[in-house]
This record gives sequence, C-alpha cells and structure tokens, in this order.
Amino acid sequence: MATDPPEILTALRALSNPRRLEIMTWLRDPTAHFPPQRDGDLIEDGVCVGFITKKCGLSQPTTTAHMQVLADAGLVTSKKIRNWVFYKPDHGHLSELIEALGDRLLSAATGED
Repeated sequence: MATDPPEILTALRALSNPRRLEIMTWLRDPTAHFPPQRDGDLIEDGVCVGFITKKCGLSQPTTTAHMQVLADAGLVTSKKIRNWVFYKPDHGHLSELIEALGDRLLSAATGED
C-alpha cells in the first residue's frame, strides 16, 4: 500500500481539531462571519487574529497556536498589518490538497495503490 503524502496527513491532522475546522469554515466566507475591519480587507488581506480570537472565545495565545497549526499545514496564509496578523485561506494549496486526497481515495477504492 502506498503511503500518503505528508502534506495530506498534516492537513488532515490540523483539521481534525473541531475548533480549527470551525475557524477554516469562518475564513472561507469571512464577510458572513466577521465584521468589517478598520485595517485590512477581509477578503484581500484576511481576518485579524483579534476578530478570530473574539469569535472563538479563546485566549489570544491559544488562538494563535491554532492558527499556526493551520499555517504549518498550508491551509492559511498570514500577513502582518501594523501590530496585527491577518489570516486567510490558501486557496491554491487547498485545491492541491483536495485533489491529492481525492486521487489517493480514488486509487484506494479501485485498488491501484
């Protein structure tokens, strides 16, 4: 049996946490889940970690740790504006991961390991 590419496993581990999966859902449609920001555009620049922290109801260090896991997995990108970090989905990498996972599952289903 072929082994899964490390990036697929890393992404799946990152998304296995319900809080991180919820954050990714929010980031997918930021205008529906977050208020307008004074600095940075929700779509172009991403969502300020302060807004993510408030919506999660977690401490900022805990939220930042969750965001770092998502970033390390290639699921989000970050951008610093002034004193804040803004996060948005890495759509290109997400598409690649979904395609690779689909290929892996299809080959497993057809016995083409």
